[in-house]
Amino acid sequence: MVLKDMWTLSSLRDVLCEFMGTALFLFAGLGSVVPWHGTPNPAADSAAAPPTVSPPDPLRVGLAFGSSLVLVSVCLGSASSSGVHLNPAVTLAMVAGLRVTPWRAILYVGAQLLGALCASALLLGLVPTPLKGQVGLNELAPGVCSYQAFLMEMAITFLLVLCVIVTTRPKSPLQLLGPAIIGLSVTLGHLISMGLTGCGMNPARSFGPAVMAMDFHNHWVYWAGPCTGSLLAGLLHDLLLHPRWSCPGDWLAELREVFLKGSRKHPSNLERAGE
Repeated sequence: MVLKDMWTLSSLRDVLCEFMGTALFLFAGLGSVVPWHGTPNPAADSAAAPPTVSPPDPLRVGLAFGSSLVLVSVCLGSASSSGVHLNPAVTLAMVAGLRVTPWRAILYVGAQLLGALCASALLLGLVPTPLKGQVGLNELAPGVCSYQAFLMEMAITFLLVLCVIVTTRPKSPLQLLGPAIIGLSVTLGHLISMGLTGCGMNPARSFGPAVMAMDFHNHWVYWAGPCTGSLLAGLLHDLLLHPRWSCPGDWLAELREVFLKGSRKHPSNLERAGE
């Protein structure tokens, strides 16, 4: 039953949507981080002097990530039986809430990471040599401790995943506005945290540039923070805001059914999601 669920045409199409969606979303978002137009250095006499590089504008980057997420979600969300996640942290929350089987989630996350690698590699090949640097690499700002970065990444991802779950809940009055609301949460996350952590909010977004630069310093922050935030958002929604189980035993019984039998159905457009 599990293998049959993993290798259906519907499942393979969903995995393809995750790969394509993540690649397109991150190519557009990471492209906004690259300082395409460096300003000349007035102190340099040589015309061949390298351009000065200014920090990316948080508003521009936030709008790029948010708007690209909205467009990809609208275009590919209807093609997938469960909508597109585009983010391992979102997929983790969906698994914990028993909205997606663990087996499909493994394929989704693998497709997301592969899409992030492809987007980062393509962008690296297009950037002019003087501006290559570490394209899109998340780094902590000077003076920011790893635990502070962890808490910031947890907080902004908590907001994102809560928006995802609330807007994609069955019979939610916000379903039609879901992509826009989720995109706004991504933009807000960049405005809040870009000056501190570079705004990961999505392990795949941090993973692709880290592999291209072969720089994994403090990389654990961009996995642990978003994953913790996503689980907390899922718990808050499913246990307090809109309780789905009367006791832990009900959750365990449903988990056993989903895990062993792979019988979780995937209603259309219940999980469109996020950066």
